[in-house]
Amino acid sequence: MPNMSQDMDLNGMVLQMTASGDFGRRIVLLTRERGKITAFARGASRPHSTLLAATNPFCFGTFTVVEGQNAYTLLSARISNYFQGFREDVEGMCYGSYFLEFAAWYTQENMESSDTLNLLYISLKALLNPKIPDRLVRCIYEIRLMEINGEYPTDVVSDSSLSEAARYSFYFILTSPLKKLYSFTVSEEVLKEIETQQQRIRRRIVNHNFKSLDVLNSMFG
Repeated sequence: MPNMSQDMDLNGMVLQMTASGDFGRRIVLLTRERGKITAFARGASRPHSTLLAATNPFCFGTFTVVEGQNAYTLLSARISNYFQGFREDVEGMCYGSYFLEFAAWYTQENMESSDTLNLLYISLKALLNPKIPDRLVRCIYEIRLMEINGEYPTDVVSDSSLSEAARYSFYFILTSPLKKLYSFTVSEEVLKEIETQQQRIRRRIVNHNFKSLDVLNSMFG
């Protein structure tokens, strides 16, 4: 049998963080190797803890953990991106929080999640790019994550109720390599088409109420 107490390095991002005990933290990590996992960081809330900053949502890097029977224990972390830009971008942070929650809902434990993690990372970076509207980033992220999970209706690219520009946008989002996904923008008219269609599809397929989406809609419509 494998040694369950052996340390391992997992590459990923913190999706959620809650308090655990007096000074501990419980985090949900989306990892490339193990999918979504729960880890406990003892003493992480103490002022001088090396895990204080590394256990906040959006932190991306390498997390050293040890596997237990029902959860992992976080030993250390090497963070390569804290996404500090969201501190000055409240709207972007609200969108980003929704992206984290959407990813948490879609992912499972012990499932290889490279595509989802890569999509989440580049989508958060796109939110910090002032040249791309946050509303478009949201649509692209939702569409591609649903496609990664095999739940997106590909017949949207031939929907005659949409303009040619909107149909091509859906095709581009569904088929482009991730590195090119945020290399375009659209007119306000086409964006509204994409938003309306995507909202209809998401509500039909994703049967879940996201708290972060309620906050986003209440603050920015």
